[in-house]
Amino acid sequence: MTGGMVIIGAGECGGRATLTLRDLGFEGQVTLVGDEPHLPYERPPLSKEAMTSAAPVIKAIASDELLAERSIRHIRSVRAVAIDRAAHIVHLSDGSSLAYDKLLLATGSVPRKLPMPGLGGRCVYLRTFNDALAIRAHLSAGNRVAIIGGGFIGLELAASARKLGATVTVLEAQPRILMRGVPSEIAEIIHKSHEAEGVKVLTGQGITAIADDGAEVRITLADGREIVADLAVIGIGAAPVTALAAEAGLAIDNGIAVDGTLRTDDPDIFAAGDCCSFPLAVYGGRRVRLEAWRNAQEQGALAAKNMLGANEAHAAVPWFWSDQYGLTLQIAGLSDEGRSIVRRDLDDGAFILFHLTEDGRLVAASGIGPGNAVARDIRLAEMLIAKRASPAPEALGSQTVKLKSLLAA
Repeated sequence: MTGGMVIIGAGECGGRATLTLRDLGFEGQVTLVGDEPHLPYERPPLSKEAMTSAAPVIKAIASDELLAERSIRHIRSVRAVAIDRAAHIVHLSDGSSLAYDKLLLATGSVPRKLPMPGLGGRCVYLRTFNDALAIRAHLSAGNRVAIIGGGFIGLELAASARKLGATVTVLEAQPRILMRGVPSEIAEIIHKSHEAEGVKVLTGQGITAIADDGAEVRITLADGREIVADLAVIGIGAAPVTALAAEAGLAIDNGIAVDGTLRTDDPDIFAAGDCCSFPLAVYGGRRVRLEAWRNAQEQGALAAKNMLGANEAHAAVPWFWSDQYGLTLQIAGLSDEGRSIVRRDLDDGAFILFHLTEDGRLVAASGIGPGNAVARDIRLAEMLIAKRASPAPEALGSQTVKLKSLLAA
């Protein structure tokens, strides 16, 4: 080993990978390269605590002291611009270069841009801690905020903005909010909770024009209505960062294409987290790309193992969550896999929807309720999904049947 391990991308995934390399006893060089000036940090708080706390701070994955103690070199505010695969060298934007034995691409994703003219400085995106600080400056009583996109990020931001007293309008072009990956019954509850808190939610409305004159933003809808805001936050999805990999000749398929061990078509280069697509074993090898906090954690750790030769396949069940107005949504698995749904009602209005294939196999569970009302059952459902179990629908729907007993069976 000469160049050691190089990780490009200092987010959740890259940060976890570097720490795991040391946890597993690797003693060679470990270099983490990130394009932000901050320590590696968690992104979920950006739409929540970073907006509403009195003094926002990053939730760092590791301190400078810990990185130094573990002899992890962290290069900040620098991008990787090219990979010389034959020479095993990564070229950086500051003109320097790094040799590597194994390379991990944890480049993440970036907000999808709204392809319209008229966007100015009051039309913004949320991806980084600095983005969050800039948005937060506009979230106060009397300010008008338009959120374009009714996905997780937009809705969490809407809840934070209302908590701070801003007037909020959510614009979603699809027939309902949370079209991707959330059952309509749960989306309807979240929709109603936003309206109860004073958020105006407009669905099924495309945007025909945006005019940002530097003082305010005017958004014209397809039906002719005009929404005027002091700030427009655009949250219409995320695109994987693949240019570095593509220019190096690596395969791209809705992200950097990797196999079950997170290895690219170059045996010495791995990819993990938001930037990669991979075969999901529990769904028959279906290739997916996941934008989720836990997936970034798990794949960062798995990539580190496999860079050291473990050759272990990704076997985790996808898991997502969102907190809004005291309600917690949790989803285990991929809900678009199911053909039929069984409902299980819990206390305090909480419920879980179990998604089954035509042959009865449990493939997903979607739950919503106050606090942690659904957390335990979703965790048990996740374990059933991993075991490819086919529990009786009447047992899943019954409050008197413990899911743990189904797992044991």
